[in-house]
Amino acid sequence: MKVKEAKLINQGMEDEMEVWGYRPCLWKKVLVGVGVICSGGLLLLLLYWLPEWGVKGTCTYTSLRDAHTLLFRTTDEFKQWFRARVHVLVAPGKKPFDSLDLQTHLPNGDGDHGADAIDEEHYGKFPHGLATQILYFTLHSTRYYWDDEHQNFLVYKGLEDVNVSCAEIHSDHSAGLSKTLQDYRRLFFGENEIAVRVPSLFKLLIKEVLNPFYIFQLFSIILWSADEYYYYASAIVLMSVISIATSLYTIRQQYVMLHAMVAAHSVVRVSVCRRNKDIEQALSTELVPGDVITIPANGMIMPCDAVLFHGTCIVNESMLTGESVPVTKTSLPSLGEEAAGNYNTEEHKRHTLFCGTHVIQTRFYTGELVKALVVRTGFSTEKGQLVRSILYPKPMDFKLYRDAYLFLLCLVGVAGIGFIYTIILSIINKVPAGTIVIESLDIITITVPPALPAAMTAGIVFAQRRLKHVGIFCISPQRINICGQLNLVCFDKTGTLTEDGLDLWGIQRAQDGSFSPPESEPAKESLVNTAFVACMATCHSLTKIDGELSGDPLDLKMFSATGWILEESTEEETALHNPIMPTVVRPPRLNTPEVHQNSSLIHNTSGDIGIVHQFPFSSTLQRMSVVVRRLGKKHMDAFLKGAPEVVASLCKQHTVPQGFTETLETYTRQGFRVIALAHRQLESKLSWHKVQSLSRDLLEANMEFLGLIIMQNKIKPATAGVLHELHQANIRTVMVTGDNMLTAISVARDSGMIRPQEKVIVADAVPPKDSCPASITWHYAENSPQPVRDHQTVEINLEEETCDKRVLQGEQSYHFAVSGRAFAVITKYFPQLVPKLLLKATVFARMAPDQKTQLVEVLQGINYIVGMCGDGANDCGALKRAHSGVSLSELEASVASPFTSSTSDISCVPNLIREGRAALITSFCVFKFMALYSMIQYLSVTLLYSILSNLGDFQFLFIDLLIILIVAFTMSLNPAWKELVWHRPPSGLISGPLLCSVLTQILCSLAFQVLAFLLVQQQSWYEKWTPQSDACNISQSNLSNDVNVTTPHDDKNIRNYENTSLFYVSSFQYLVVAIVFSKGKPFRQPAYKNWPFMLSCAGLYFFFLFIMLYPMPAIESFLETVCVPLDWRVTLVIIIIGNAAVSFILEILIVDVILWKLVFRANQRANRPTESTAGDSQQVCNDRWGASFLSWLFCRRNKPPRVLYGQLLLELQEDADWPPKPSSVTYTCDPLSSISDPHMPANPNTAQTKLKAPSLPV
Repeated sequence: MKVKEAKLINQGMEDEMEVWGYRPCLWKKVLVGVGVICSGGLLLLLLYWLPEWGVKGTCTYTSLRDAHTLLFRTTDEFKQWFRARVHVLVAPGKKPFDSLDLQTHLPNGDGDHGADAIDEEHYGKFPHGLATQILYFTLHSTRYYWDDEHQNFLVYKGLEDVNVSCAEIHSDHSAGLSKTLQDYRRLFFGENEIAVRVPSLFKLLIKEVLNPFYIFQLFSIILWSADEYYYYASAIVLMSVISIATSLYTIRQQYVMLHAMVAAHSVVRVSVCRRNKDIEQALSTELVPGDVITIPANGMIMPCDAVLFHGTCIVNESMLTGESVPVTKTSLPSLGEEAAGNYNTEEHKRHTLFCGTHVIQTRFYTGELVKALVVRTGFSTEKGQLVRSILYPKPMDFKLYRDAYLFLLCLVGVAGIGFIYTIILSIINKVPAGTIVIESLDIITITVPPALPAAMTAGIVFAQRRLKHVGIFCISPQRINICGQLNLVCFDKTGTLTEDGLDLWGIQRAQDGSFSPPESEPAKESLVNTAFVACMATCHSLTKIDGELSGDPLDLKMFSATGWILEESTEEETALHNPIMPTVVRPPRLNTPEVHQNSSLIHNTSGDIGIVHQFPFSSTLQRMSVVVRRLGKKHMDAFLKGAPEVVASLCKQHTVPQGFTETLETYTRQGFRVIALAHRQLESKLSWHKVQSLSRDLLEANMEFLGLIIMQNKIKPATAGVLHELHQANIRTVMVTGDNMLTAISVARDSGMIRPQEKVIVADAVPPKDSCPASITWHYAENSPQPVRDHQTVEINLEEETCDKRVLQGEQSYHFAVSGRAFAVITKYFPQLVPKLLLKATVFARMAPDQKTQLVEVLQGINYIVGMCGDGANDCGALKRAHSGVSLSELEASVASPFTSSTSDISCVPNLIREGRAALITSFCVFKFMALYSMIQYLSVTLLYSILSNLGDFQFLFIDLLIILIVAFTMSLNPAWKELVWHRPPSGLISGPLLCSVLTQILCSLAFQVLAFLLVQQQSWYEKWTPQSDACNISQSNLSNDVNVTTPHDDKNIRNYENTSLFYVSSFQYLVVAIVFSKGKPFRQPAYKNWPFMLSCAGLYFFFLFIMLYPMPAIESFLETVCVPLDWRVTLVIIIIGNAAVSFILEILIVDVILWKLVFRANQRANRPTESTAGDSQQVCNDRWGASFLSWLFCRRNKPPRVLYGQLLLELQEDADWPPKPSSVTYTCDPLSSISDPHMPANPNTAQTKLKAPSLPV
């Protein structure tokens, strides 16, 4: 048999999928049609729910080239299935960037995406002889085209597809496209719009109604109507309509909000440059990659991703990054080594204008336009990808939801037993066939509660409202439950743990190879003319917007400390003065009216400095530089600012003070943020035009070291308290920052993330070079005798307080610190070491944005439930990837994060975890209650079926509406407990304590129902009930009045003593299990503080006791109960009280005390170090003996942890050589340690890694 091999699309990307090709099969379609008719349409529904069955059931496998329908399966853990139909595009070329004869006319003017569909064989006639048929399909708002060379479908994203270099953009693509070529490319790329279509209410209704849950409800309603349970069926219809209407409103509102966000500036008029040098006005929807647009002086909202190749722009990118500080975008380099490399959006983002960002203003020169080349349009843009992630989110893999489906399957299995039991019993009693069918199917609708999804959602909705009250907004409510399971939280540093703004502590200049004493006032007169202050005044990206200085907070603090004045030249001033200087800074003493009135004085003033060219700050390079000219001077100067270790490596070594390393460490250990400055005098022959094309690498070399700027980054007041609270709750905290290593370690110590007595081990990794293999050097930060190299190692300390308490904690008082560079080397060359390192890593410094995302993924790979908290800047990827991401920014970029906090500190994190734990416990409580509700009703109906009876229509109605709905919704109102406790709630329903709780309550309910059922039949007054029965000594005349009421129910045998007894007992059982399951501390407030729930339960209790002890004919007639003697009513009360007592004892004693405290947490306590005194040693001994015995009894003895990080931690306890010794080195050529992570992919191109490091001197 031929193996159906799948091809991969989007290989190596997040949305990688396998794809198979199929073509229609007539005989399969006929068979499916017959099956649909015979099943009454159920087969069609099944094929709709399972797309893979729908495709395989109606089509035959074929190659992708010949396919009519494509079947996709994601390669991630979710294995989702999708289907798409293949279409045909008719175009004069095969690829969008093919060169065309300008005289070629598009076939039929096909600029509207080509043909809508293909024929059965998708081979039709070409409209023109020169036209080419191109196969394509659309999936998740992305269009894929067939490529004969790769024999697969590919995505055309934009100009990057052709690997164009920066120099080629200037030389070959700066003229723009002709109208014909633009129309041709639009065939492939489509309209430049991020189309968020708001579905019609009819489409949403059909999609919602076809949900399996509502189909099951429809089946139930039809069944109940056939059994003449009209009232109950009508109530369910009303509930379903309300539920559907609420769901439709919510879904549509989300679409409307997203549509409004995207469409606000989606269509604008732009100026497009044509090859004939004409500039024409066009709609932004017509743009394609390769078009050249001009950016107006007053700015615009970017309708596409475009690379700036002429001019400078000031841009607000808050929509994408969450950072509201304007950034400067400069033109793409045209010469030098950087220009020779291929253009890449990520690498050249400082030259790229992204879709949706706001260009505030442009810097232009006389008679010249600011131009940008369109590189991506539509959903291929950065904004488009962000919107796609919202429209097509990944499903959540949470154990609670998986277990819920398994539990429902168990209920279905129980229903199957009841189904068979009912059929056999009915056949034995010769019940009519129609009644057998209805009653046997009815038992299924009883066992699987229709209101279960709505009841479980209630707890999440209430938690979402409580979060909103504390300023936390949620766009993904299902993630609230996951927050209750978080056991590790990653924090950004700047703006998250520490204040956004920096205060200037002082400066320390370098002179003659040594540092001068620190100075606190850079604005003093003696320093005004120094190169150090000139660098502070010019090396920044500040700009004036509406007369106000705007830019990076660090640059603002640095510039304001100098006291200098910044002025931006107008167009007239630029035209007047030939040396073009868009921005001028001048010392404060020159800020006089005469200067403004007589601009010619500027040339005579040596203090004024013009900024000629700027290389913006790059997080990858960790530096920025500017070229300036002091007015009146013939030469230009270059100033450099950046990370001290980077700046020092670019300077002449004799200019770097000998005490550089020690001085830097002194400041960084105290938590200061240190920035280094450097200067270089350029040759006088260097002209302005040559500077514009000067290579950055050539400029930023052979600099002279100027000194250090010391900035103080204060920890936010709430930080230390929150981290302590998380530590007390056994939740690991990790710092992930782009700042210096030692600064990060200092902040970690000051905030309590690393405690004073704990060691910090810095993992400094270097890649292989020449004949030397990759290696890791382990430094102990506190006792490092070796001088630090020119590049400072970044220490990352991840505090390990594992959630599995079985791990020995007393001896593990150390933390690893890892830099971004070391992290990249270790993940590439030491893959087996990564999990081992991450178990105790607490600080990650100098981490790039993509490395933050990668770190979250690796932590998730060793089974941590990871939270991420950041301020939105550079954290979007990690916020989106984490199980629970919290953004402290309320800007548009926060849409990437499930949660957004209106408070600017991390106090939102414990609030979120508290509410998550409360919501999770609420979900368990509601699920257990709904399961018991269905089982109690199932037991009642099964017992009544044995005497050919059933519960009445109004009895069902009363139980389901008055008891179940009120109780299920009010029991979800318990607020979260005020403290975060050490242990977390269970993550799934399939766990020992929860299953024992449910099973013991089911057995208890069964026992007392059977007791009441059998006991009532033993009473002296018992007889088969008839309308003339006289058990309560009621007069015959009164009974005769009820004959007309009861007679219609005689055929169903509803009114009888067994029914009445079971109805009363079961009604109290619903309330008993509701109170038993509604637990409070340690995750929720006690039930008595939930006054709606307590009021509901108390009211129902009193109502039932009243109608039991003081029967009223009207109520008995409505509920179809019968009158029984007072002594039997008292007996029922005693049975009910006994039932309640046994239920409470079973839940509190067996489940809470024995199973949870002694059995399921015994091994955790056994492996934790205990400090006991002689006075309590006997009690400790008894507890351990009891725990050991119960653990043996329940087969829990020495059970290994299920999570991967727990297994690794237990293995590390046996490793005497871990952690590595001080100053030891690990090489890739060393033999592999016995500890390895099967989930981490090995790199086949590298040698094995030694994990037990030898003590080699460094």
